[in-house]
Amino acid sequence: MKDDVTTEKKRRGRPKKNVAANDTVAAVEVKRGRGRPKGSSNKKPLKNIDAKKDIKNLTYKPVNVWDNPKFSRRNIMSFSEGYKAFMNKARTEREFIREAIIMAQERGFVNIDSLGDAKLNPGDKVFRVVRDKLMLLAVVGRKPAEEGTRIVGAHVDSPRIDIKQNPLYENTEMAFFKTHYYGGIKKYQWVSIPLALHGVIVKADGTVVNVNIGEDEKDPVFTITDLLPHLAKDQYEKKLNEAFQGENMNVLIGSEPVGDKDEKDRVKKNILSLLHEKYGIVEEDLISSELQVVPAFKARDVGLDRSMIGAYGHDDRICAYPALMSILETKNPEYTAICYLTDKEEIGSVGNTGAESRALENFVADLCAMTTSGTYTDRLVRASLDRSKMLSADVNAAVDPNYEGTHDKMNAGYLGKGVAIMKFSGSRGKSGASDANAEYLGEIRKLLNDHQIPWHITELGAVDKGGGGTIAMMIANLGVDVIDIGVPVLSMHAPFEVASKADLFATYRAYCVFLQ
Repeated sequence: MKDDVTTEKKRRGRPKKNVAANDTVAAVEVKRGRGRPKGSSNKKPLKNIDAKKDIKNLTYKPVNVWDNPKFSRRNIMSFSEGYKAFMNKARTEREFIREAIIMAQERGFVNIDSLGDAKLNPGDKVFRVVRDKLMLLAVVGRKPAEEGTRIVGAHVDSPRIDIKQNPLYENTEMAFFKTHYYGGIKKYQWVSIPLALHGVIVKADGTVVNVNIGEDEKDPVFTITDLLPHLAKDQYEKKLNEAFQGENMNVLIGSEPVGDKDEKDRVKKNILSLLHEKYGIVEEDLISSELQVVPAFKARDVGLDRSMIGAYGHDDRICAYPALMSILETKNPEYTAICYLTDKEEIGSVGNTGAESRALENFVADLCAMTTSGTYTDRLVRASLDRSKMLSADVNAAVDPNYEGTHDKMNAGYLGKGVAIMKFSGSRGKSGASDANAEYLGEIRKLLNDHQIPWHITELGAVDKGGGGTIAMMIANLGVDVIDIGVPVLSMHAPFEVASKADLFATYRAYCVFLQ
């Protein structure tokens, strides 16, 4: 979820002991029910209601996911353990895609670019990776792709602190990396916490070195220091956005000098020596690197009842992970099912790995060419996109009772109420919004009701309080019907975000039935 307020460019009970971290949940079977089943917002189809006897059924009221008889607590907890384990490995967008490739290949997905001009048949599973940061996966449907597709799209980048290209310096015999924050963050939340260093360094000969320091218990960690309260009188008197300056958020990485006392910048040179020993790099290699620092703590259960998960990067991996799992478990869908995992959403979905790129169009074009029974033309791609439907899988801001007045409570996201549907995004007067049409919202509402998946309608905060955007707008511009559906989150964009395990599982189920 991109924050329109804080970013510069406007866009948009305890688990049972026998639940293992690697447990999987079987793919959801799609079975159509009749009317509105127990567990949805209304209990009976409106046409069967006697208004005098069944007055309660005339009202809309979301239900708590834990009360849904179709969701077992064991399945909720098991799916959440798999998510936590994945999150502890996929800390950046590159690492998410790397893990997704492994999982896809284990499930029989094949790189579409290795197939040449081969034809695809119903049930075939293919994927494409763009620059190690964007991934598309598809399960070919019984209908050719030109008749439309079903897409679940999420982003795999998260707010963070990036390391500058020429970062290393020494001051008062301490070594630091200079930084540039990425996405909408509250800068004060990132100081005085343990940080891990992740990313890649490209050496002069083109060799790519992967960096991961701070996740293992034996690794060192890093930090951005803060001013002690005893000397913070002037800091206290400043506004929050002035008290913590981005240019001063430098990461402390060392303090031991090299042995030669006559050397200058002895601590910096010791750091360079250590980097060369471990990775074979010199200082200039840092220029062609993509390094970032992320919080150095694991995904953890939250609450005495273990009903919630706290982690860095829920936005948007708590939607990207169930999107990935749903496509991996999709079999023989009617329409070709696509999972679209993008980068750069937190800074406007720009670039050749963001949703503004032509990656999705190109992928759909190849699917059309490889499934049509006739002659391929560009018109097939346009027709496919016009007939396609998508769930923009992104988080929403849950109501926090510690901060009253930020939401219209009748149209807000809540923990434990299931899938958060957001008809429109944007800020204030729907600026930068994607606004789904009523017909499509009705279609999605019926789909969720028919499969007894709890949901509630939401907005991102009260009018005039701010707002945000997702990748929905970019995909809607292609002619696709799009609506935002995801998990409500507390402390969004903080180093430690909180979400409900029940909402995570409900979202996974929703994506499954949509793709199938």
